[in-house]
Amino acid sequence: MARPQGPEAGYCKASRAALLYAMVGALWILCSDTLLGLWIEDPGLLQYAQLGKELAFVLASATALLLLLRRNHQRHLAHLRQDACQRAQLRELSQFRERIIDSANVWINVLDRHGQVTVWNQAAERITGYGREEVLGHDRIWKWLYPDPVYRAEIHTRVDDMLVRAKKFNGFESRIRARDGSTKVILWNAGRFYDEQGHVNGLIAIGRDTTKHKLAEQALVEHERQLATLMANLPGMAYRCRDTTHWTMQFASQGCRRLTGYAPEDFIDSHRLTFAAIIHPEDRQTLAIEIARAQTERRPFAVEYRIRHKDGREIWVWEQGQATKVGETCLLEGIIIDISERKRMEQALAQLAARDPLTGLYNRRELEQQLQAELASAGRYQHALGLLWLDIDHFKSINDRFGHLAGDAVLRQLAELLQEQVRAADYIARYGGEELVIVLPESDAEESLRLAERLCTTVATTPLKIPERPPIRISVSIGVAAFPAHATDIDTLFKIADQAMYTAKQQGRNRVHLATLTSLHDRQSPECTA
Repeated sequence: MARPQGPEAGYCKASRAALLYAMVGALWILCSDTLLGLWIEDPGLLQYAQLGKELAFVLASATALLLLLRRNHQRHLAHLRQDACQRAQLRELSQFRERIIDSANVWINVLDRHGQVTVWNQAAERITGYGREEVLGHDRIWKWLYPDPVYRAEIHTRVDDMLVRAKKFNGFESRIRARDGSTKVILWNAGRFYDEQGHVNGLIAIGRDTTKHKLAEQALVEHERQLATLMANLPGMAYRCRDTTHWTMQFASQGCRRLTGYAPEDFIDSHRLTFAAIIHPEDRQTLAIEIARAQTERRPFAVEYRIRHKDGREIWVWEQGQATKVGETCLLEGIIIDISERKRMEQALAQLAARDPLTGLYNRRELEQQLQAELASAGRYQHALGLLWLDIDHFKSINDRFGHLAGDAVLRQLAELLQEQVRAADYIARYGGEELVIVLPESDAEESLRLAERLCTTVATTPLKIPERPPIRISVSIGVAAFPAHATDIDTLFKIADQAMYTAKQQGRNRVHLATLTSLHDRQSPECTA
């Protein structure tokens, strides 16, 4: 049977002491009177002896009572001191709880062995939205925090594992539903505490609200996923390299393989080759100058240049980047994109803008631009330049007799024939209709005249095919002019050559005429052999 505690124990002790005193007193009186009666026969002396015996008993009782009272007083004082000490400790514990537990930024709560909350600090109130008075002494907080019964059962199992089976409970995450309906992620560390006999009294749990951290982690993971997707789908490659002449790569995206044919690892720290090694030699200086200028002006750089693909192809790329400094190291960061298709389109558009769509020869605008540059160069270096103005004889009759398709076929074949006869430095343009112009750099009037006569004869003796008809022969009339013998500017040179061509027509066609000025004598070539 368990022993009584507290006030009941004091009452039992007093009852036992009183009963013992009554029994001892009764035995003393009975035994002492009987013994005195046996020892002392004189009644008077016996009476004095009994009186002395009673006085001695009273004195002994008083002495014992005094000692007992003194002992009890000392115990009482000791209890008072112990109570004072305990009250001081409770005050200190209360102050500790107020200063440390309640003021802590982490959620601190204590569960007894039955899973009921006995400590619930201010951080717990702030995180959950539930006050201490709502939580202490009952277990309904479990339903509030974990409304899903399945998940709540899982959390209960975790707590039982700690309380009963002493399993570790550190670094465990749980999702709670706060009073405002929001879901929060709590990271728990917990430990058991014991009584004086070593029995488990409950569980102390410390929780940190990691919701923002978790959201930041998820955002970072999502950002990294998006970045990886972006890198994987770039039409080129993203890079980071040292700002040196070798362009030593520190990072290259997987688009490097599609762009260059090499794996990114081949360029990292120049493992197999430097990126500069695949840049076209003619473009390296241009690229370096543009990057240096952009750094001086503190702006991003953008430049187009050529690289050599692993399979030997030449590829046009467009790079945009910016210099940055990491510690003491200067780096370049940016993207490089394949623009070969765009370049091909630009070249095709330039071709369309510069070329006659029917014959493939230069058009009038391109002729004037090219000739202007040629005249400037010829004047600077004192070189001659010849100009042939060529017109197809009776071209209208070809269109009238055989149709415009035949006329187009004649123009195309004539253009091909003339290109076979001129030098690589010479170029031909379709000035308009059936009029063609041939520019002869570094050729004087005599050299130009000889070429014109050869062309006139070649055209007259070469049959040309037309659709669904037998081949036909045509002739041309050619006017010849030269720089600086006849003119020093493009307009005058055109006018003189055109007039010489008309002179050839007036003189019977199928011939060449060298331009004349008042200060020059006329020279007319014989009729071309047909």
